[in-house]
Amino acid sequence: MDYKIVFSDIDGTLLNEQRELSETTILEIKKLKDKVPFILISARMPAAMKHLQKELEIETLPIISYNGGLVIVENKVVSSTEISLEIIEDLSTMNAKLNCHLSLYHKDEWYVPEMDQWALREENNTKVTPQIKSNSEVIQKWRSENKGAHKIMAMGDETHIDQIRDYLTRKYPNELHLYRSKNTYLEIANKKISKFTAIEFLLKQHYSISAEEAIAIGDNYNDVEMLRNIGYGIAVGNARPEALEASNFIAEKSIEDGVAKSLMKIFGY
Repeated sequence: MDYKIVFSDIDGTLLNEQRELSETTILEIKKLKDKVPFILISARMPAAMKHLQKELEIETLPIISYNGGLVIVENKVVSSTEISLEIIEDLSTMNAKLNCHLSLYHKDEWYVPEMDQWALREENNTKVTPQIKSNSEVIQKWRSENKGAHKIMAMGDETHIDQIRDYLTRKYPNELHLYRSKNTYLEIANKKISKFTAIEFLLKQHYSISAEEAIAIGDNYNDVEMLRNIGYGIAVGNARPEALEASNFIAEKSIEDGVAKSLMKIFGY
């Protein structure tokens, strides 16, 4: 198959041990980018992806952020799917007795109740600094602006995260995607979208390329659907078993330049 486009996850897939792009990865993607578009697709907010685009010299290419909740082409939002304020408010009320950290995201807005260990860790990982506002203040602000959340990140004690997951699963089975990226993290998104639905949208609306002609690379639960349904799914060696099972090929680990090495094998640049 003559593959015409590549979609790559970021965290756990593209980055090295320092959570940065290695020289090898940068070199291989720069070789590829003028012949085959290399699209970043992530649970991250756009601002946490754009500095990586700049390093790779792919700033003019689209990005898919928030697990498909936001698609940006030429700095314009072409697709946006949010979590309703009613659900955000309900979760905030339920969480009052648990006091888990709830980060609220809309496009490049990131609000945290305080700069606690969770906010500091995410700031370090993503190179983006959040704004400090209570969840209730954000809800009030977004109500006046007619906005919802592109993503909610719950972070805290594992048992408390379990309770939030169980509550949302029971109450909003048809409204929410829940991704457990680690025991202390729960990423919450609108169930209408996924990385694969965003890929389908972008391919149809902007590239006239079929999913069969595309490559996707990932490592986690939120990558499984795209790995299974894309033309050629690649899981890095450190991927979760579900992602490994869904892929066509298993590359080296992310910290061993798995993405770069798999691109070299496929395209030979």
